Amino acid sequence: MRKLASIEKVRKVEPIEGADRIELAHVLGWQCVVNKGQFKEMDTAVYFEIDSFLPIRPEFEFLRKSCYKKTDIMGEGFKLRTMTFRGQISQGLLLPVSQFPEIPSDAEVGTGVAEILGVRKWEIEEKATTGGNVIGTLPYDIPHTDETRVQENPDLIQAFAGLEYYISTKMDGSSHSIGIDEEGFHVTGHNYEYKNDGSSFFYNLVNERGYQEKMEAFAKENELKTLTIQGELCAPGIQKNRLRLTKPEWYVFTIRENGKRVGLKRMLQICEALGMPHVPIEEVDKDLPSHYPTVEALLARADGEYPNGGKKEGIVIRPTEPVFCPLISASLSMKVVSNKYLLKNED
Repeated sequence: MRKLASIEKVRKVEPIEGADRIELAHVLGWQCVVNKGQFKEMDTAVYFEIDSFLPIRPEFEFLRKSCYKKTDIMGEGFKLRTMTFRGQISQGLLLPVSQFPEIPSDAEVGTGVAEILGVRKWEIEEKATTGGNVIGTLPYDIPHTDETRVQENPDLIQAFAGLEYYISTKMDGSSHSIGIDEEGFHVTGHNYEYKNDGSSFFYNLVNERGYQEKMEAFAKENELKTLTIQGELCAPGIQKNRLRLTKPEWYVFTIRENGKRVGLKRMLQICEALGMPHVPIEEVDKDLPSHYPTVEALLARADGEYPNGGKKEGIVIRPTEPVFCPLISASLSMKVVSNKYLLKNED
């Protein structure tokens, strides 16, 4: 599970050329611009990840000019995003533990403190074109789609040692899923299930393409109790349409048969059988660390553009056959979001 705020060790502190008042601190796989002299190597600090939404409190008031947000859903607070200072990327916020007396004195490195400090994940209100009338939360076999960023856990790179892996393009859109279980057919967004009443943009697409009928026939033929297909909905009006599409498209990235995620070969077979497009597969190889041994190497690999132009959001890396990873207590998988994309598109 992602830790929006946690106790971490400062791995390294280095100067920024031409800067007298700031320097660069490294924590996990991230780097943050901090006040000069604020930290030294191996200090303990509170690290707040990008996309965290910090509450209104005195310790965060210095962020008001650059990070203040107010929405009907989220209320008031400070949204952390990728920024640059003196040409250096800063991702997240690093502050001394001493500023937060509510954190237990015996809190160990790696302890999540988001709940204690009232930190939430920044959520963008779903646009009407991708939503619809909600009839419930996600069904049990449709999990949230939220890949771990490599900077959150750099040790994930070594977890791929000796494994065959594949790299797919991270499509810039909105996560939507369809599924079949004993209760019937489900169409969902990232957080909710939608009603088939013409108000859901994605449900309308599913109906137009006959996905329900295709999935039901496939599940019956293969004697499946559950079949879940998850993908990214990209279209004009969604996430600024950075793929520059002229009409909606849905790109499959995960398939689960009877509750178990299938491997790459099986996923491609099912997509072909059902006539569903999938995310582009950029690379298939073995032993990821021998090709991309560091976070920096993967960040460089993540850069690029979509076929019609527009900065590519990044890449997703998985073994070609699912492997359980104790580091994240889930199937091994990670995403690498391009810094060039973040700098151009975050607000």
